Amino acid sequence: MREYSGSVFLADCPARLAIEIIADKWAVVVLFALSREPCRHGELIDRIGGVSRKVLTQTLRRLQGYGLVDRDAETGTPQYVLTDLGRTLVQPIEVLTAWAHENGAAVVGFQESGTDCAPPGKAG
Repeated sequence: MREYSGSVFLADCPARLAIEIIADKWAVVVLFALSREPCRHGELIDRIGGVSRKVLTQTLRRLQGYGLVDRDAETGTPQYVLTDLGRTLVQPIEVLTAWAHENGAAVVGFQESGTDCAPPGKAG
């Protein structure tokens, strides 16, 4: 495992940018959907489900601004594709997806148990 300095999450550090990108649930979902194949806007709406056209458009523009997605209009109907840089995020997203698959039920179980998060002796 790679080690990083203690300043890895300071304001001007690239790690914060990475967290900002993956913290946006629609960004991660769009990147994952595009990892399978290029898609038109409407295809992404259908494939993803639950995202509005407006939010998808905003997400795609943000990802384009990061250099992770490109809009290919050469085919007549614009399609969105991952850039080489965007493809570098597919593996980390797959790792997070595997973690969620393996541990999601435990997290939900904890949430549903109503367990108090206060430190021992500090009941709220």
